[in-house]
Amino acid sequence: MLCQSCEKRQATTHIKTILNGELKEYSLCSECASRLGYGSFLGDYAFDLDRLFGSFFDGFTGDKSSRRCKLCGSSFEDIAKSGKVGCAQCYEEFYEELLPSIQRIHGRTAHTGKLARSAGTEIKLKNEIQRLNFELEQAIKTQEFEKAAELRDKIRELEKQVIEEENSKKEES
Repeated sequence: MLCQSCEKRQATTHIKTILNGELKEYSLCSECASRLGYGSFLGDYAFDLDRLFGSFFDGFTGDKSSRRCKLCGSSFEDIAKSGKVGCAQCYEEFYEELLPSIQRIHGRTAHTGKLARSAGTEIKLKNEIQRLNFELEQAIKTQEFEKAAELRDKIRELEKQVIEEENSKKEES
């Protein structure tokens, strides 16, 4: 079997990766494997996190060193090299750069777990609207139009409640 990278030499290294539950297999020649950081972990080659996490941060264009987090001083280049975000403020500072990576790694960017009992009514309403919108999309895909109409009406009702909740908070302030 030929190397999948250079397509010139015989493949001697076989790599399997699982990302988001998706198995990918690569067959590489020894030269391409070394170049990509898949050499012997016990031999002359060092394990390079930049190469491992580099694919997570593909697509970043621009000057990586020009912006730094105001709180911890990390640059996006530092985050890409280490695979670790410096602090919570980095998520806001490098939002645009991190978003595609977070979506590839986690599949979503919004919290979908349980809410604390103390969570505000507005948050609960917004989560319910989000859930109903998903059900609405599914109903439309399966051509259950009566169910879709009911869901649409529920969503509109909840959206009105959210607006009322926001207005009451503004009046309290």
